[in-house]
Amino acid sequence: MNYKLTKEAEFDLIRIHHFGVFRFGETQADKYYYSFFEQFDTIYENPYMFPKVDHIRKGYRRCICGVDSIYFRILDDKIEITAIIGRQDVTNINRL
Repeated sequence: MNYKLTKEAEFDLIRIHHFGVFRFGETQADKYYYSFFEQFDTIYENPYMFPKVDHIRKGYRRCICGVDSIYFRILDDKIEITAIIGRQDVTNINRL
């Protein structure tokens, strides 16, 4: 693995998957869940292609995945995925 997810980001993935199963069914939820890991690979391969979001939290960047935003930061040669927040979770942005 070329990136690390914080515990909070891991919980976000679980929450998103559970919601997806409830709302769209297991097949669609699984497909969306795995799309995050494709995005994590893209982030690792070229993290600077994603915009800074210093207005939210200094040193963080954002990658859009479907209807959710992946927040991450670059730490030396590692990528730390800190949160995955959707439009419905905008009040949780302060936990970054």
